[in-house]
Amino acid sequence: MNRKAIDALKQQIPLLNYLQAHGWQPARSTRGGGLVGLCPLHADHTPSFMADPCRNLFYCYGCARGGDVIRFAELYHQVKFPQAVALLREWCGVTPLLEEVTSFYRMQLTRHRDAVSYLQRRGLRAPEIVEHMRIGYAPGRCLRAWLSQLGYALPALSQAGLVNAGGCDTYARRIVFPLEGNLYGRSIGDAAPHRFLPGGKGGLYAWEQVRQCEEVILVEGLFDYAVLWQAGFHNVTCSLGTHLNARQFQQLCDGPRIVYLAFDSDVNGSGQSAAQWMSRRLGAQGVAARRVILPDGHDPNSFFVQGGDAQQFQRLLASALLP
Repeated sequence: MNRKAIDALKQQIPLLNYLQAHGWQPARSTRGGGLVGLCPLHADHTPSFMADPCRNLFYCYGCARGGDVIRFAELYHQVKFPQAVALLREWCGVTPLLEEVTSFYRMQLTRHRDAVSYLQRRGLRAPEIVEHMRIGYAPGRCLRAWLSQLGYALPALSQAGLVNAGGCDTYARRIVFPLEGNLYGRSIGDAAPHRFLPGGKGGLYAWEQVRQCEEVILVEGLFDYAVLWQAGFHNVTCSLGTHLNARQFQQLCDGPRIVYLAFDSDVNGSGQSAAQWMSRRLGAQGVAARRVILPDGHDPNSFFVQGGDAQQFQRLLASALLP
């Protein structure tokens, strides 16, 4: 993308609009027309982040970082410049490509018995959870033709990470979950199990649906999320791993709540170690956190797949540990 196109993109996206769309709220205004609030890029206790709507620039006096809307996207989503540009183009509606891809993959799911069987083995049996999460399937070798009919050129598909150098679907033989500005693919074959498009994984999964809850259950993976939601725990969200990015951590801290960390009980203890560290980090921000102790070797998905039920999981919540 050349400099002229970059400048045009920045003009399309007022920085203040982008900040507010991602949860930033100004605490006060300045004499020169600027706005000051808590910094969304680090754990800020006193407002140190200034946005200048007139100049479309920001600067934080706490972490000493600043720039334009593209620089903010780089820092906020923890991506490099090209990925930040792609995320901004997606956000402002220049490239509604992922919606088309999601629709196509959703149409494919019920046409492929091996994909449906895989979901059933992972405990996803209710049509409601498939609809709620907009789950699809990438059979391979047909996405490019479909999108070409809609007017998308091969270079655009390649740049987005949807097709490889040979024009084949990079998500082939994967269950696909749409995310905020990305896709997560879980292989049902022999390929590498996890795949994302280039760019950040976004905020907490389905956060807007749970942010008003007094108690929130945080899990590592989308299949963990799925079985809990299916079992009636609609106050669940997912971080797609134990490492939360700055935005995800800020979301957990944006109001009074209790966070139940239902991370994996791995044999090596990594999941529970991460949960303990996260609970202390949340506690330092004034957020009550509890560690849910699953049976050894289990994650929430396997707990339900191997016979656990909502009542048993509720007992695990009731006995969750303090930091």
